[in-house]
Amino acid sequence: MKRILLLGCGAAAMMFAQLAGGPPLPIKLISEWAKLPKGMYIGECSGVATDKDDNVWVFNRGKAPILKFDKTGKLLDAWENVPVTSSHGIKIDPDGNVWTVDVAAHSVKKWSREGKMLMQIGNAGGQPGNNQSKDAFNRPTGIAFEPNGDFWVSDGYVNSRAVKFNKDGEYMMQIGGKKGTADGEFDTVHDVALDSKGRIYLADRENRRVQIFSPDGKFLTKWTNLGSPWGLAYNAKESALYICDGYENRIVKVNLEGQVLGTYGKYGKIPGRFDFVHHMAVDSTGAIYAAEIKNWRVQKFAWQN
Repeated sequence: MKRILLLGCGAAAMMFAQLAGGPPLPIKLISEWAKLPKGMYIGECSGVATDKDDNVWVFNRGKAPILKFDKTGKLLDAWENVPVTSSHGIKIDPDGNVWTVDVAAHSVKKWSREGKMLMQIGNAGGQPGNNQSKDAFNRPTGIAFEPNGDFWVSDGYVNSRAVKFNKDGEYMMQIGGKKGTADGEFDTVHDVALDSKGRIYLADRENRRVQIFSPDGKFLTKWTNLGSPWGLAYNAKESALYICDGYENRIVKVNLEGQVLGTYGKYGKIPGRFDFVHHMAVDSTGAIYAAEIKNWRVQKFAWQN
């Protein structure tokens, strides 16, 4: 893997040794889940989200950047010719609207379920903002919603913060704003998740840690032994957080104290393995959907009885 090649053998071994292990997650692959018509493909797949009906929304870098499937993998809709430069995160808000994070256009867009654009946040012309910008980003990555529709955006590859907006798209506050390794500093804020108590989980990817903050933005703690967090998915029914590590090509399930409950995955091209697993979603049954950059796919996993 690239990361290990860039490190000395001793440093790589030390980093690997610090990864927390856990029992294998008892999940099984639903093979050939996504059913696409002839001639259609999923491109580099950066994001996946589920809605209240367990439909699955896929954000990818193919001809149709936004795809909607039902839980059986039947294609319900495909949005072509939408203004997307390079896909990243996707989420469904409490009202069922679709929100996409365009990393290269430095923007966040809100869409109706039918594909009508309802809101766009970001500088005109796709110009980046800085860490002090109230409504502009620099390579943003993810989004997460509070029950009332207010939302957080992880911002991101160049900026080093998470920004909160109300449901009308008005700036409220931010966490961070400085690249670094201290608490409250970041090196690639790659995703954001919220738990049922409103705590904010930020995937500090290149610092290889998850930082956790109170609802008002105060630093609470950090998890440093789970690898490099790329995507985060909170499951309220289990009171658990799922973390995908694209470098180690694994999914880690933890409780809200950061204790590992189980792991799954390793590198590979065949079904059931991962190559740059980038983002995840969990539906109402607990089924896991994993989006991969290099394998150009979303895989579905169900729990074994």
